[in-house]
Amino acid sequence: MYQETTKIGIIGSGPVGQALAKAFSNEGNPVMLGTRDIQKQSLQNFRTENPVIRVSSFEDTAQFGEILVLATSGDITKDAIALSGKENFNDKLVIDTTNPIAKQAPTNGVLHFFTDPNESLLEHLQAFLPDAKLVKAFNSVGNALMYKPGFTGTKPTMFIAGNDEGAKQTVTTILSAFGWETEDMGKAEAARAIEPLAILWCIPGFTKNQWTHAFKLLKK
Repeated sequence: MYQETTKIGIIGSGPVGQALAKAFSNEGNPVMLGTRDIQKQSLQNFRTENPVIRVSSFEDTAQFGEILVLATSGDITKDAIALSGKENFNDKLVIDTTNPIAKQAPTNGVLHFFTDPNESLLEHLQAFLPDAKLVKAFNSVGNALMYKPGFTGTKPTMFIAGNDEGAKQTVTTILSAFGWETEDMGKAEAARAIEPLAILWCIPGFTKNQWTHAFKLLKK
């Protein structure tokens, strides 16, 4: 169950982690932002501007959070989980924002993935954390639009997937508070379709420098 008193632990202190930390804090949640290096220079302004958000190690953050958010680069997510202590994820809702983006530079604006079409990073992470309740979300939009995106009265669509129905209901509640409509696409395998939306979302950015869009599912 998600409410204002729910403690949120963000694993990853980059732009996505910082954006979601501020979003949950704005909703009244106690938030801890986890990082490999607490003294990292790039976090100094964040800590000054957001004094109510605690910054600590991955392990402290994973222990602190009743809901955890994976906000690292996809290629280092398992390492971050290991540093956090896998046991600290047991029985918790884990929002997976990651994408399996390879180090290779985009080709004509198209990102490369290190997964293939018949697997997803979410599935790999769920297998790595069998006792956690993973839900894919926030992976198909830029960090600047994750909270209250404000598309002139139209709510954009966030596609989610995961094996635990209760966890997905909680994520839907969070997304509604953040200004999104939610489309539950099913079990973890559905992330095979959701994760490539990051490729599609990034193409206008890389080719036209357009980064202020989101997806909308229309229904009749």
